[in-house]
Amino acid sequence: MANFPTIDSELLRTFVAIADQGGFTRAAEVLNRTQSAVSMQMKRLEEDVLQRALFLKEGRQLGLTAEGQLLLGYARRILKLQSEVMSSLREPHMVGSVRVGTPDDYVMRFMPSILARFAQTYPMVQVELHCEPSFHLLQRKDLDLTIVTREPGKEIGQLLRQEQIVWAQAAGFDLNEQSSLPLAMFNAECFCRDWACNALDTMGRDYRVAYTSPSLSAIMAVVSAGLAITAQLQSLIPADMRILGVDDGLPTMPSASIVLLRNAQTRSPVSECLADYIADGFRL
Repeated sequence: MANFPTIDSELLRTFVAIADQGGFTRAAEVLNRTQSAVSMQMKRLEEDVLQRALFLKEGRQLGLTAEGQLLLGYARRILKLQSEVMSSLREPHMVGSVRVGTPDDYVMRFMPSILARFAQTYPMVQVELHCEPSFHLLQRKDLDLTIVTREPGKEIGQLLRQEQIVWAQAAGFDLNEQSSLPLAMFNAECFCRDWACNALDTMGRDYRVAYTSPSLSAIMAVVSAGLAITAQLQSLIPADMRILGVDDGLPTMPSASIVLLRNAQTRSPVSECLADYIADGFRL
């Protein structure tokens, strides 16, 4: 049997952090290491262990080679299994509670699968979900973990994913019949609403905010009824709605960042474990 070298899990952890953060500098910050230490680890992984190039430059961005993409999938699975093994063997009876704040947007889209997987491994942990807009969640100090939407360039905490904001309407809705475009949006503190209104103002398109709600399901119900259009993260748009763009006479919208904040005052093994599950769930 061939004697293949083994890969240190710390090398894999650093490699995944670089892939997720898009570069060595941000990965070093997340891992609380120096950039030179991170570079040395990757040099060891590429030259000594795998003897394959894993990274390539894409303009100012750092991308992955075909081998790097292949390794990334394996690395995620290895680290996830390692975490589950250690958690099950070392803390099989982990109990306690964790308070999670999240906008209503993500509750139906992401949280069910995350919480189902977490509960399967840690059935004795109580999870409290607090659903509020990002603006209000950022003011709270009593939450252990907080998921918020941020503008590009204003990311704080752990970046979970970046997504394009898109316009959407019901299949039978006709924009050309609307002299003043009706919008269904979140309440006034939502920066996505500000972006949508500013973009329409810039292009001189007449509109009115006809429906507001803190609930995504309420907004989508209005849009599904053909009463208005909305602008939301692309992953939140149901399959039966039509995504609109420049060809429909609407402005292009920017992307937004979904980030995870940890409360340093209440950090615990329970909250850290759930944070890992949340990061995996949003990435998938």
